[in-house]
Amino acid sequence: MINMTAKETIQAGKAILGIEFGSTRIKAVLIDEDNEPIAQGSHEWENQLVDGLWTYSTEAVWYGLQDCYAELRKDVQKQYDCEIEALAAIGFSAMMHGYMAFNKDQQILVPFRTWRNTNTGKAAAELSQLFNYNIPLRWSISHLYQCILDNEEHVADIKYLTTLAGYVHWQVTGEFVLGVGDASGMIPVDPATKTYDAEMVRKFDELIAPKGYSWKLLDILPKSLNAGENAGFLTPEGAMKLDVSGHLKPGCPVCPPEGDAGTGMVATNAVKQRTGNVSAGTSSFSMIVLEKPLSKPYEMIDMVTTPDGSLVAMVHCNNCTSDINAWVGLFKEYQQLLGIEVDMNELYGKLFNKALEGETDCGGLMAYNYVSGEPVTGLAEGRPMFVRSAGDKFNLANFMRAHLYGAIGVLKIGNDILLKEEKIKVDRITGHGGYFKTPVVGQRMLAAALNSPISVMETAGEGGAWGIALLAAYLIKKNGKNLADYLEDVVFAGNTGTSVAPTAEDVAGFEKYIENYKRCLPIEQAAVDNK
Repeated sequence: MINMTAKETIQAGKAILGIEFGSTRIKAVLIDEDNEPIAQGSHEWENQLVDGLWTYSTEAVWYGLQDCYAELRKDVQKQYDCEIEALAAIGFSAMMHGYMAFNKDQQILVPFRTWRNTNTGKAAAELSQLFNYNIPLRWSISHLYQCILDNEEHVADIKYLTTLAGYVHWQVTGEFVLGVGDASGMIPVDPATKTYDAEMVRKFDELIAPKGYSWKLLDILPKSLNAGENAGFLTPEGAMKLDVSGHLKPGCPVCPPEGDAGTGMVATNAVKQRTGNVSAGTSSFSMIVLEKPLSKPYEMIDMVTTPDGSLVAMVHCNNCTSDINAWVGLFKEYQQLLGIEVDMNELYGKLFNKALEGETDCGGLMAYNYVSGEPVTGLAEGRPMFVRSAGDKFNLANFMRAHLYGAIGVLKIGNDILLKEEKIKVDRITGHGGYFKTPVVGQRMLAAALNSPISVMETAGEGGAWGIALLAAYLIKKNGKNLADYLEDVVFAGNTGTSVAPTAEDVAGFEKYIENYKRCLPIEQAAVDNK
């Protein structure tokens, strides 16, 4: 077979498109028949705090999608002097969980409530007890039940309940479906049936029966699909919603929509049992694919699935690099004050590498990166905070190391349960996201936190948009392979990336840091209580 050039691939309609709605950026990646990225586009966006809840408007969703695709078209025109007329397959992915409820006319009933909201504490606690299963604050079922507890009028009118990825897919294909990984963040999925847990669905329906709603839970949830299953085709209306220029033809297959956790697993080749990945950017989460269920439920650990339905232990943290970014912004201002031209990549690189010179326990310095609440450590709200005592060793290296530790401190607390208490075995953990952009530094910090080698692949920088593009490719090219084997044999071909192993000194230093961190959490709570 003669390999096509990127231009020939695009012109022949054989390129595959993945689009992911992240917290701060919508990204599109176009890949060729060898799964290599050949063009991309993006759109920056931000959530809004409206009536005390974090949201993005549906107008922002569609404007962002269209602008992102327009930027992709521009990139294709600039690089290859051609137009995207047809695609071999498409996939849509987005931040998981949250709450998007629609009436029978497909009109949204209340603004989209994102994963970031922590107003669902009562609902999550009651459901966790009812199901004997940890139900996180951000899961769709928590949001739904909280609305019921709060007697919100719109609940009676719900006809459809879905996630952001499910919403976009539904509107461009007409198919009300969801990939099993994203579905497992609505209500738990049974790994045996790879669909919503029937016993939990029954218990929920019984719980709300006195309300007399006209619907039952399965009436309003999307159908759960495995990776590789038919999830519909791009409709003429969908093509226009995506490409307002009108060049893109309808008809191409669209893979099951997935959450960012699932696409992160795919992008790091971590869907096989005993593999894991850590995504560290605006928020962070780790995903460890389990060989068997945990011995008991843990409030800090969410049980979800891979895009092909294997059980995954997930530690999700609402905060990661935002506070580091704020401090780097301060250093940028200082440079500008001195009249020095600022290269942000150079600035990040120098500051991150300076952290390697710091003491392994950060000299006693501590950083809490809580821009928003952090359920794992029981904080309903966030207050970014840097803490030191007069006798601590306050210098730039320790300062930066404390913030890099602080960015993954909550992640370590959750994973200590898996690795130390449950004795989970992991053969490979792969990192991806902005935390790892500076070579070696983030890997070394995470290796110390988890006491495990951490790999980073060059392709991991492509992130979830590439991951969902791979799932779209799997839809049309699986040839009987399961997803794990397809990724291992076809996409990655044995490439496991560059690995950094922990040192005994770094591990001991992080342990000392995290003990101080946990002991001083009441300071963070006091900041929340008094401001």
